[in-house]
Order: sequence, then C-alpha cells, then structure tokens
Amino acid sequence: MILALESSCDESALALFDARRGLVGEWVHSQMAVHEQYGGVVPDLATREHLRTIGPMIAVVRAQHDLARVTRIAVTHGPGLAGCLAIGTAAAKALAVALRVPLMGVNHLRGHAFSPFIELHQAEPETFEARMGELLPHLGLVVSGGNTLLFRMDRARVITVISSTRDDAAGEALDKGAKLLALGYPGGPLVEKLAAGGNAEAFEFPRGIGKKAELDFSFSGLKTALRYRLEKMTVTEIENRKPDLCASYQQAVVDALVRKTRLALKTEEFRSVGLSGGVANNRTLRHAMQVMATRRGMKFMAAQPKHTGDNAGMIAFASWADLSGVVESPEAMGIHPSLPLAR
Repeated sequence: MILALESSCDESALALFDARRGLVGEWVHSQMAVHEQYGGVVPDLATREHLRTIGPMIAVVRAQHDLARVTRIAVTHGPGLAGCLAIGTAAAKALAVALRVPLMGVNHLRGHAFSPFIELHQAEPETFEARMGELLPHLGLVVSGGNTLLFRMDRARVITVISSTRDDAAGEALDKGAKLLALGYPGGPLVEKLAAGGNAEAFEFPRGIGKKAELDFSFSGLKTALRYRLEKMTVTEIENRKPDLCASYQQAVVDALVRKTRLALKTEEFRSVGLSGGVANNRTLRHAMQVMATRRGMKFMAAQPKHTGDNAGMIAFASWADLSGVVESPEAMGIHPSLPLAR
C-alpha cells in the first residue's frame, strides 16, 4: 500500500494505491476560488492553503483507512512552486517517521508520463505487467500549463524526452490567450467552452515551428498573433466574434501538438501513443489524437480526466510502476527522487 502526496502548485492531494487493487482512495482540495480573483496562482497564497489543508486531509484519510497497512510514502519533489513543494515534503517526511516506512520522491512529470496507464491497471491488476509490456515502446505527449513535451518510454520503462517547447507551454498559451480575450480564470477551459460555438477556420493563426524535421514546440508567436489580431478589431467586434477567435486559437494549439506527435511517430516504431497533463482534458485535442492513433492502427491511451491535472493518484502509481525509482529509509530522512525527465 502506497500513500502519496501532491502539492506542486494550487491543489492539495492525497491518494492510496494498492498493487493488487489499484487506487483505493483519492482526495483533492482545489484552490481555484482563492486564486480566481487574481487571474492566476499566487505562490504565497498557494503555500498558505497547503499548510491549512494538508493536515486535515491526512486526518480524513486516517479515519477512512488503516494506515498501518501503508508500506511506502511517495511525494512530489518537483518541478513546482518551492513553497508548495516544501509543505508536501514536510508532511511526507512526518508520515514516513510516524509509520516507520520508506519515503520516495516522484518527479511530477514522470507522474504525468505514467498516468495514461492507471486505467489499464485498474481494469485488471493481475495482468497489468503483461499488457503494459505489449504497449511498449510508447510515445507520450505531456501537455500542461507549465510543460509541453514528447517522450519515449522503452520496454524497461526508461523515459527519454524527444522534444519540448522552446518557449511557452501549450496550456500557458491557452491561459494567456484567454487573458487577452478577458475571459477570466482558469483560461484554458473557458477558451474551450467558447470555442465549441465558434468556427475554427474563421481566423488564421501560426502553428509554431514549421520545419518538417523539427520536433520542438513553440507557442510564443501564437500569443503575439492573437494580440495583433485583437488590436485591429473594435471592442464590439471582439465581443461578437469571441467564439470564432477561441475556436481558431484553440485549433492552432491542437494542430501544432498533433502535427509534432505525428512527426515523432515516424522516427521509430511505437506500439502506443499517450496523452496526459492538464490540457489533455481538452476534448478537441483528445479527439484529434484519437483519430491520429486510430488511422495508424495504434493503441491510444489518454489519462482519465481526474488524472490530467495535479493529483496524487498519478504520483502513487508512478512510484510503483516506475522501475527507476529508489526509496530512502525514514532514518535517513532524505528524499531519493525518481530519475528526472532528462533529454
């Protein structure tokens, strides 16, 4: 039984994972209402909220489950906001001492990388190892507010980054686009909501780096293009055409992500393609990735919606499924991290 904590940004989360049964409990406290009035996450407020909520959340878990069965504590050790990570780390260390079990740090992005496989394990834990083996090597796309990258997971579950963004992440581009359009926070879901009623071909926006042999992403030019477009429109025009603007802007992001993934699939033989991270919950992106995988006769694996954002379920699962992970004794009280996503 693994007890995991996640506190990398603005959500406090805990999860319990049993290798024989899968995730047996998940708890999340969102800080969205706290940060909404500021139009984004305020690090000091986020740290304060983690400090206020993690203790009571642990008490809830203890009331519902016998923590004497826990054999490992896993915690997100980065990347993320320093103050927020510190709160989760301190709580994890305290739990490791109290329960006399090992402690393991998990790279947040490795959690996202493994998250598409959670559902496979939940469905049939006893055959998971064999079925996962059939899906490797795996090409994964991690898309979030802070990260956009393509990675390869080989048969030994070793992860290698193939490409990443040279500037902004896809989620950041969507959020900043929403800010330019005065939509509010969080921006990405609001862009998607308006885009549903718009014409994705109404406006022409750049698709990032255009070289066919280039796998890296770039979204800074997209934001600039939107700003220039809005400067040429009146307030009334912008208001009347927001659905079209959102649909066209979102499509530019989706097209760039799918195009680079398609190009990466041609570099070597993959058996499956995955999608994870906060932006993976975007239905237009999920559909486009599904269509691409289906046309190539490949298995498409998308993280479940509840595991796309910051969550402890993926941290617990990765601490078990990631064969590169090492644990530390509670006496040493250090956190030995799983290997970072290195290029």
